[in-house]
Amino acid sequence: MTGFRSALAFLTSLGGHHPPSPDALPWFPAIGLAVGAASAGAWWAADGPLGPLVAAAVALAVDLWLTGFLHFDGLADSADGLLPPHSDPERRLDVMARPDVGAFGVTAVVLVLITRWAAFVQLDPSGAAIMAVALLWGISRLAMAVLVMTDGYVRPGGLAQAFSGARRLPVGVSAVAFLAVLPVVAAAIDRDMATPAGGFALAAFVAVVVLAHRRIGGFTGDVVGAAGVVAETVGLAVLAAP
Repeated sequence: MTGFRSALAFLTSLGGHHPPSPDALPWFPAIGLAVGAASAGAWWAADGPLGPLVAAAVALAVDLWLTGFLHFDGLADSADGLLPPHSDPERRLDVMARPDVGAFGVTAVVLVLITRWAAFVQLDPSGAAIMAVALLWGISRLAMAVLVMTDGYVRPGGLAQAFSGARRLPVGVSAVAFLAVLPVVAAAIDRDMATPAGGFALAAFVAVVVLAHRRIGGFTGDVVGAAGVVAETVGLAVLAAP
């Protein structure tokens, strides 16, 4: 269970101190499912006594607490480095490595948080909605695990490099198991709602990665986190669409 503890410690604020390990990658989708279910469950529980506006804020707060703001930090750094139109790759990487946050990063984080909050407000709290959110969070972590296994990492010594050398078979088995249950769960939820949300989430993830490849020649740990957050947000917005 070393891989599970490593994945829990890396992806959440609950796992204590366990160094990143390649064995953690097969557990990424399961951790994503759990975080999504917990966040959506808190939203569902808060909706009755607090109303939809506050309940949506509770969902965001629980998600941020569980993830330790890790992926939003990556979103802010990636936005500052990748979005300015005129800069060279070395300059972009330098900006992304800085501890401060610039205008692009602040704007990206605010827009994503507003979109997620509005989507939760629009959605009807139910068991089906909780399952759908959990699936989106699982899909984003699965995409993260697959991306980390590629050879496009461009920041030697970075945190995500600790996952290099992962065995492809366990990650592949995890991916197949996760994807195998998607049609069943999608049918139980609402195929017309869940399938487009998952597809748009994956498309958004790929779009962020493609932008990173064009701007810096590959990806960093920040890009992995940013792509996951953007995927979740786009999928959530599609779920909430009338």
